[in-house]
Amino acid sequence: MSTDTARDTAPALPVLQPSRLDPATAVRRHRQPAGEPWLTEIRQGQTLRILDLEGNQAVDVIFYDRHDPAEHYSANRTLLNQGSVYLGTGSVLLSNTGRPLLTIVADTCGRHDTLGGACAAESNTVRYALQKKFMHSCRDNYLLALAQADIGLGKGDLVPNINFFMNVPVTPEGGLTFADGVSAPGKYVELRAERDVWMLVSNCPQLNNPCNAYEPTPVEFLIWDGA
Repeated sequence: MSTDTARDTAPALPVLQPSRLDPATAVRRHRQPAGEPWLTEIRQGQTLRILDLEGNQAVDVIFYDRHDPAEHYSANRTLLNQGSVYLGTGSVLLSNTGRPLLTIVADTCGRHDTLGGACAAESNTVRYALQKKFMHSCRDNYLLALAQADIGLGKGDLVPNINFFMNVPVTPEGGLTFADGVSAPGKYVELRAERDVWMLVSNCPQLNNPCNAYEPTPVEFLIWDGA
């Protein structure tokens, strides 16, 4: 393996950046139950905090441009632009057209995955067992939220997502490993919206992955208006 390859796949040191925002001044607070989907709008200039209430709960998120949902979060463009496979403070989430959607402006966790994808009936079968196929999954959550919202998005609009608070190290050989989480109760990540976006959430219902001690937990979302 070349030195360059080793450098690319080695874990980056987390850059922890606490927020100066006061939860008491948030214009919106939403508690998301364990395992459930949600779709909401984040307006340009607003800051979004995703709060891990009990620790190591994966929050699977896809962002879409609010006015042109064909433009959406792109893992490929984001990772190529920043030169790292991990998301953290300073990461700019780019769309499939290369334009910024959101920027991570504060982070007390230090590691967020955008390679492992969302659990689905198929992946539950491959990773765990045939009888796990019909378990609740993030992909099902996404489809349910989109169907209920009726905003013109469906199965064909699901793209690779971000797994906030999930630790998925990349091995020197280029593989993925689902490791113990690095989050804890009260850890959070904050993102500033660079344009109006839809945020599609699955508060992951996965019961087979040890990263959350096999017990999905609730999370909280806080939103502040821009200056």
